[in-house]
Amino acid sequence: MATFILIHGAWHGGWSFDPIRPILEGAGHQVISPDLPGMGGTAAELANATLGNWAEYVASLCREAQAPVILAGHSRGGLVISEAAERAPDAISALVYICAMLLPSGMSREQWRAMAEPNPAFRDIVLPHESGIATVIDAARATPIFAQRSPEAAIQSVLPRLMAEPDQPRMTALSLSDSRYGRVPRHYIECLHDKTIPLSDQRRMQEMQPCASVTALEADHSPFLSAPQALAEALLTIVRDIEAA
Repeated sequence: MATFILIHGAWHGGWSFDPIRPILEGAGHQVISPDLPGMGGTAAELANATLGNWAEYVASLCREAQAPVILAGHSRGGLVISEAAERAPDAISALVYICAMLLPSGMSREQWRAMAEPNPAFRDIVLPHESGIATVIDAARATPIFAQRSPEAAIQSVLPRLMAEPDQPRMTALSLSDSRYGRVPRHYIECLHDKTIPLSDQRRMQEMQPCASVTALEADHSPFLSAPQALAEALLTIVRDIEAA
């Protein structure tokens, strides 16, 4: 039995992975999908939601979990799992980036914007939060960007749950080493119809940070809604390969 620790993306929560939880658990594995501390919280809680604090929190989960641990991150969650691997490389058997930010050391999410494919439609739905240190999503315009291939009922169940996203994690440059983060095998799950992190950006990041395997899904930026079975199978394949090695 493996432990899947699943880290949600920006504005989302651990509930993102509810559609794939029963598939992974049905295959005999444990699933941990927390809400990152401070998400959608008070101004003080948002201010304390730093990339470093998130990484320490996730690293602790990995150290306490039953091995092998598969640490997966969706979208912005990629930043968190990279930093967690730097802190706890011996506790993690594989990193999985689900249409996620896979950036090299020294680069922040905000710095990546200057290199990425221009995406004004995505930027237009990101609004400032009243705290001044976070952003929120315009839910009325989010579907074509986040989940254009997903079932309508699933989309409508998710949109009201989107939360304020703290600014600090995307502004923080990653601090990674080859001797720690670099020794944990990386895997990438591409979403071919992603309009938030376009495929060209996903592949450019893979060129910068090569992965042990790449799986392509016919999915939008919310594969847990648009392709849950395929996403779960991609994760299970990684476990089977680890167990067979």
